[in-house]
Amino acid sequence: MSKLYNVSSSPHVRSKVTTQSIMLDVAIAMLPAAAYGVYQFKLRALIIIIATVAACVLSEYVYEKLMKKPITIADGSALVTGMILALNMPPSIPVWIPVLGGVFAIVVVKQLYGGLGQNFMNPALAARCFLLISFTGKMSSFDLDGVTGPTPLAVMRAGGEYNVMNMFVGRIPGTIGEVSVIALLIGAVYMLVRKVITIRIPATYIITFALFIFIFGGFDVNYTLAHLCGGGLIFGAFFMATDYVTSPITPKGQIAFGILLGLLTGIFRLWGGSAEGVSYAIILSNILVPLIEKVTLPKAFGKEGK
Repeated sequence: MSKLYNVSSSPHVRSKVTTQSIMLDVAIAMLPAAAYGVYQFKLRALIIIIATVAACVLSEYVYEKLMKKPITIADGSALVTGMILALNMPPSIPVWIPVLGGVFAIVVVKQLYGGLGQNFMNPALAARCFLLISFTGKMSSFDLDGVTGPTPLAVMRAGGEYNVMNMFVGRIPGTIGEVSVIALLIGAVYMLVRKVITIRIPATYIITFALFIFIFGGFDVNYTLAHLCGGGLIFGAFFMATDYVTSPITPKGQIAFGILLGLLTGIFRLWGGSAEGVSYAIILSNILVPLIEKVTLPKAFGKEGK
């Protein structure tokens, strides 16, 4: 009986959109950022991407096999989780660390809560935060062309000089997938054209963050642009904050969600313990999604009689 379909009343709308097609589009959208990361950080970046994706897909398969559950690796969600996690890794990280993160993301954050659609936070970001706490030194070590150095955000916090154009193009140290704003925007446009995501959450997030930095960062346009191009803001806004499972479904809720993300990211970046803050902002906001949806849920027209 549990496998019977529940059919709602008409009218019915047929759609060709499936979980698999959505995940495939998200994976395709991340290819420009992944390709640029491999171009800039060479073979090491490619190995990390392949190993992390393989760890996520294999973890899902083994867990579901052992638990005698339907195998769901074909839906592409483990692939997307692996790609997001890999693109959030420093290119110099030992390969076993993102592999461990992939296992954590799939088994602990996703499968133990019931699988796709049941997790209350983004698995890839939860794994990244887990790795940041567990391996802070290795997760905070960045290099470019064999030279280890701070990210532009760290330089800005220390009062050093920065080049906004280099940050926009991607000639900076950072994680594999976050450095090139151009590559990320190409992927974002693809998802918007394919209607995989709407502009509501990313736009609200970015605008709120920009206003926050402009006001509390000294009314400096160049400084604000550098914050927009630096770190994982663009990557997070389009590829992580828009996760179907962990973001609000109501239009007003999505706007509130974006505003919350912008405020938290601004607070973490200006006054937090590290120069970044996107991952923690999204994770904390994920936890508040049920409350946001409860407050912004449209009220039914009329009421039931006695």
